[in-house]
Amino acid sequence: MSEQYALMSSQLGIKSIQIQKTLELLESGASLPFIARYRKEVTGGLDEVAIANIRDLKQSLDDFNKRRKLILTSLEERGLLDGTLRQAITNTKTLTALEDIYLPYKVKKKTRASMARKKGLEDLATELMQQNGHQIDFKKYINRDKGVKNRDEALEGARDILAEQMNEDASLRAHLREAFQTHAYLISKVIKTKKDEAEKYRDYFDLNEKLTRVPAHRLLAVLRGQSEKFLRVQTRPDEEKTIRLVERHFVRGRGFSSSQVQLAAVDSYKRLIMPSLEKEVLNVAIEKADTESIRIFVANLRELLLAAPLGKKRVLAFDPGFRSGAKVVALDEEGNLLFNCNLFPVASSSSQEQEAAAETRRLIKEYKIEALAVGNGTAGRETEAFLKSLALDPPIISVDESGASIYSAGESGRLEFPNHDLTVRGSVSIGRRLQDPLAELVKLDPKSIGVGQYQHDVNQSALRRGLDDEVLYCVNAVGVDLNSSSVELLSYVSGIGPKLAAAIVTYRNQQGSFKTREELKKVPRLGGKVFEQAAGFLRVYGGKQALDASAVHPESYSLVLRMAKKLNCSMKDLLSKDNLRQELNLEDYVSTDVGLPTLEDIMNELEKPGRDPRPSFNVFSFADGVHKISDLYIGMKLPGLVTNVTKFGAFVDIGVHQDGLVHVSKLKQGFVADPTEVVRVRQQVEVTVLDVDVPRKRISLSLIG
Repeated sequence: MSEQYALMSSQLGIKSIQIQKTLELLESGASLPFIARYRKEVTGGLDEVAIANIRDLKQSLDDFNKRRKLILTSLEERGLLDGTLRQAITNTKTLTALEDIYLPYKVKKKTRASMARKKGLEDLATELMQQNGHQIDFKKYINRDKGVKNRDEALEGARDILAEQMNEDASLRAHLREAFQTHAYLISKVIKTKKDEAEKYRDYFDLNEKLTRVPAHRLLAVLRGQSEKFLRVQTRPDEEKTIRLVERHFVRGRGFSSSQVQLAAVDSYKRLIMPSLEKEVLNVAIEKADTESIRIFVANLRELLLAAPLGKKRVLAFDPGFRSGAKVVALDEEGNLLFNCNLFPVASSSSQEQEAAAETRRLIKEYKIEALAVGNGTAGRETEAFLKSLALDPPIISVDESGASIYSAGESGRLEFPNHDLTVRGSVSIGRRLQDPLAELVKLDPKSIGVGQYQHDVNQSALRRGLDDEVLYCVNAVGVDLNSSSVELLSYVSGIGPKLAAAIVTYRNQQGSFKTREELKKVPRLGGKVFEQAAGFLRVYGGKQALDASAVHPESYSLVLRMAKKLNCSMKDLLSKDNLRQELNLEDYVSTDVGLPTLEDIMNELEKPGRDPRPSFNVFSFADGVHKISDLYIGMKLPGLVTNVTKFGAFVDIGVHQDGLVHVSKLKQGFVADPTEVVRVRQQVEVTVLDVDVPRKRISLSLIG
């Protein structure tokens, strides 16, 4: 095991002892947020990313070792495992090298080479490979009963055997693999009969680019074009040069036998080696592209989940529409539905607009509304303009409604509002997304939120793992109100999961609000281990224990009590008086279990118990009078909201129902390697219109000016 720790240490740049301790915690059932927050002394202060990397690399190594064990077992059972082969397999460090060693010993289906061996042509193949210039007696290989009628058929079978042997040569494959990895080109051609249908892939109709230089988004776009049968795609180096590598590896001399070996080399490359390595090198490139795309998706998701909440404010939410009107709901501070109705604020009838105006004013007064949320879909800008014309006191805020329809049609929406239709549920989701984006977005599949890059094309299990890790991180970084949170939000708390979340809500509904964190232990099936994992991330506001509203873990309560006794003050004084906390010497509280990192975290929490790491909310408004793409002109400066960040730039909502693209070259002066380091999702920006293509609905923007 120490050898594995050393290997992981070299790959991750993390000390072996940190890796060992982290894996021990993971194997004991500890979650990433819990380890990162409450076990800093054990791991040496590793964050969630480092812990996840350790977990993922361990899984990868376990999979590799499992495959090696299966190969050794298979070879041993078939009597093929000698000492040299065992040592070669045991010493190999990569999966590709392992598979190269095993390739000649794989149990094969019927191949041209296996058929030739049955015809008794293996000795002929051996004679040819020797290339010693001796005359070959073909009579002994011609056998009509076995299907070898003449010399040409004998040679053809022998070449098939040689081609397979060449394909299985580990040293040659390693040499050629390097050539593919270094010199392969991504080549795509449009299928001529599909040219008209393939217009969106026009940039890739005749692409020939070195694979190592192809960015992730371009590779995934080309492969999507291939899967949709619009493009033909190849990934290979120069054929003539690569075939010469194979020939140099096997061909010796210029005699008859050498010419046959040369023919076998060409056949082996074209029929066996090239398709195999082409697939392999493409898979490696896809894996890198997937990793990059998932990284960007996860970064975008984090910004969206940690977007500034309006907070516990009463909201009037509008899900706009033209013909069907706007579905309007009033929500209290906790997001509970108080009232719903249908209004026509952008109707052609003046009487309907007057009625909408009067009803809106009434609802604001009756329900003490503090903000108006307007979905940014169809009729969103027009509804905003109508509300602004009323000169209302509460702010009018555009809300991204991506995924609201999925919540309203999904199980969560149906369970929560069984007596209301989809439109009411959708409006509720819009209003709640303004109040607390995190609490509402956790109810959706992250892939439906719309901040990814080719999220349906990448490795789905890797994507799911990355997104789940990110949601878990965000939920636990913010903390969860034990007495008001939904089942979906509680499900992401460290150690809990959907079943226990449902049990917590059931207990809460039956027994009333939790008075303390300790009361969690009364929830059926919630044992000590789960309590340890979850308690620090759950908040009980206004309860019996003041620390229950903070991120201080219950395991540290006795330590904080010691601090208060040391200062001869109450817990309340310790929390509220900064001068008292400054009298503490943290070194006095260091022990074998608690170090300075944990003590510093505790002091930060005592200063601002339960602090929300999200930014403060700032009201954003689009430019007045700009509602559609035809309202734009080149040089126009507009406020906008970043909706998505990709490797090639950022998409910005400027309020015309069509996001504009800020190309990576227009994000700032100078070279930008990673757009996520320049802009983030939900960031408020000012952009300049560079170009407008109304027929194709394309808007080009700049952040430079």
